[in-house]
Amino acid sequence: MASLKDLRLRITSVKSTKKITSAMKMVSAAKLRRAQEAAEAARPYAERMNRMMQNLAAGLDAGAETPRLMSGNGKDKIHLIVLFTSDRGLCGAFNASVARSARLKVRELELAGKTVKLLTVGRKGREILRGEHGGKIVDSRQNIGRKGVGFVEADELATTLVKMFDAGEFDVCWAVYNRFQSAMTQIVTWHQVIPFAPAEAVEGAAPAALYEYEPSQEQILEALVPRNLSVQIFRFMLESQASEHGARMTSMDNATRNAGDMIDSLTLTYNRTRQAAITSELIEIISGAEAV
Repeated sequence: MASLKDLRLRITSVKSTKKITSAMKMVSAAKLRRAQEAAEAARPYAERMNRMMQNLAAGLDAGAETPRLMSGNGKDKIHLIVLFTSDRGLCGAFNASVARSARLKVRELELAGKTVKLLTVGRKGREILRGEHGGKIVDSRQNIGRKGVGFVEADELATTLVKMFDAGEFDVCWAVYNRFQSAMTQIVTWHQVIPFAPAEAVEGAAPAALYEYEPSQEQILEALVPRNLSVQIFRFMLESQASEHGARMTSMDNATRNAGDMIDSLTLTYNRTRQAAITSELIEIISGAEAV
């Protein structure tokens, strides 16, 4: 049985941990508000950009030349998976859920005879997958969004992907990230970003409006496809960052509650042990007095 000194030290240690987790929860809550606003503000623009790209692609004449980022290179052999994770831990299953989904995707592609490469955004994604798929990691980005996600960082990553595609390093590129839904819920989401795949027409849907473009649709697409890639990656980063702060806030809130419960339990044990020690001493004193 633990001594009173051991129990006092344990209670002090847990109280210190509770202060740390409570402070981390408050910091994440403050960051979450800003990150959530940024992610929600980016969604309409990114979705509208996608719809515009789809309308442009649907209006092209048969046989018209399309950008390689949209039409692809005609191959489907090498797949690149871009994982968006965090640089720090203590955020529950935020990183593990993305890594688990990536493992399943890698297994699925390899069973289909494909070659898989990985590009990790965030230190934790690299650390989790390094043991099993270290040979597949071709690049790793860290400290992105440390002071807030910026479009410049997303544009640099998009430029890197375009260069890799033009160099023939992959045929298809996938992005996987946690989409923010609430502080307690983050949804692992997949998107094929290269080649850009226009959505299929829905049967019975109203026909799209007809537009006249100046310059030509081909020229507009040539300029917009790379820009759309940067916009979508920027959105993925914002969603991932908001999800990270939400997951960390929830995780630290649970840790603070658990620490409080542990303190109550240890305090009760301490009081019982102390009372038992006092009772034992009183019995010894009374027994000694009666013996005299």
